[in-house]
Amino acid sequence: MSFWMALDLRRRVVAMLAVIAIGTFLALLASMIAQPRLELLYAGLDPAAAGEVVAALEQRGAVHEVRGESIFVDSRQRDGLRMALAAEGLPQAGVQGYELLDGLSGFGTTAQMFDAAYWRAKEGELARTLLALPTVKAARVHISPDAPSPFRTTDKRTASVTVTTAGGSLTADQARAIQHLVAAAVTGLMPADVAVIDGRGGLIEASESNSALGTSLSDREAELRGNVERLLAARVGPGNAVVEVSVDLVTETEQITERRFDPAGRVAISTDSEERTESSSDSEGQVTVASNLPEGDAGADNSGRSDSSQTRERVNFEVSETQRELLRGPGSIRRLGVAVLVNGVPSTAEDGTLTLVPRPPEELADLRELVAAAVGIDEARGDTLTVKSLAFEVAPSSGSLSEPGLLQRLDPMQGVQILALLVAIALIALFVLRPILLARAGGPAGPPLAQLPAAQGASRSPRVLTGEIDDRLDVTELQIVSPGETDTALPTDPVSRLRRLIEERQAESIEILRGWMEDREEKA
Repeated sequence: MSFWMALDLRRRVVAMLAVIAIGTFLALLASMIAQPRLELLYAGLDPAAAGEVVAALEQRGAVHEVRGESIFVDSRQRDGLRMALAAEGLPQAGVQGYELLDGLSGFGTTAQMFDAAYWRAKEGELARTLLALPTVKAARVHISPDAPSPFRTTDKRTASVTVTTAGGSLTADQARAIQHLVAAAVTGLMPADVAVIDGRGGLIEASESNSALGTSLSDREAELRGNVERLLAARVGPGNAVVEVSVDLVTETEQITERRFDPAGRVAISTDSEERTESSSDSEGQVTVASNLPEGDAGADNSGRSDSSQTRERVNFEVSETQRELLRGPGSIRRLGVAVLVNGVPSTAEDGTLTLVPRPPEELADLRELVAAAVGIDEARGDTLTVKSLAFEVAPSSGSLSEPGLLQRLDPMQGVQILALLVAIALIALFVLRPILLARAGGPAGPPLAQLPAAQGASRSPRVLTGEIDDRLDVTELQIVSPGETDTALPTDPVSRLRRLIEERQAESIEILRGWMEDREEKA
């Protein structure tokens, strides 16, 4: 109370405001510390499943908060709540799987109903598997079941998958993985017959041949580069050679059918010979002019005879024929390019400086032959090989690895709590501790005697108290400064004035007396 009564009105108002502010900050800090820290429980659930989870949390009285499609709970109870909700079958997936078949009974269930439920269960199980992927937010699978038909000769299934990702779009590798997943789960379904559709990027082209070709290209280049670097390291040392390999592969499929005939290369495959002989005779003889005359030789022998012979030979030849079919698939090397950069050799100059000079041409020629043999350079195919020797530049220091600072590792809420605590400590130090300490010290000390102002009308130069009695000193010029002094009237007696001055300035008086005593001891 004495301290409070000694304060003036302004200080009382300031102290009251400081107490109110400190109390407010402490109450705010206590509330923030008492508030539980929330962490993610589930995210990306269907509205129905999320509602069931929230209802279960409210039934248990657990502290929770819904932020968009995410549910946050107290970090200390998160793992226990997950186990308890999992025991109750929560959260339920948005699609149903093989549990659809549990509701089918043997009575009243036809084959068509069972098949429809089976395919629905298959689609649901595949969708659940896709939802287990960390990048997939929602998934739907549709499989086309083949109805038995006696007129259908082929049994080909198709499927489509619609995927919504949490961020970005699916890559070709992810789409190809989804194709193989669905195709492996359905009998008779090929990966190429599965269409993958991204909710953001549209249809994802995941060609197996293109991916295999790209993998083969990268593997081929890496293999050739490793062979050349290992070969050069044995001569120039590790790290003194840089090798780049460019492989141009054939990406198209080519089928060549060739048929050639060689007329000079005929071969007799069969010979057919035929010989025919004919003979005929005429007993009446031949009718001539002499036989018609009266004196003619009418009684002569008039019989005639004719003979004929015919020979035929047929030879069948087969002309020489060459027929060739050539099928060229993608993956063969169309052109190969290799570039090799070799570091120079160190050379010491006359002044002692160390420099790198290019390697001699003879050594580069030998290295070129080795590299050409290692990668299989074919100049007729159009391959190129370049070997150069240049001095490598020293790489500048990349600096130290940056690590997150203290402010980056702190949680925003923890930062606010620490800031509030610092403000509260500063207010307590300024408005509570400081006035108490000043009050216990008796208030601020007045100015030293050496710096007392001169009396009115006197000289501006300050008077210095040396401890010696000066008869010319007017004690009226001395100003008594005392915060607790209420009576400003000075005694007229100089001795009384000096006594009062010593009482009020005990520390300075003691120092003066100590100085006198030290001076007398030195003189003695």
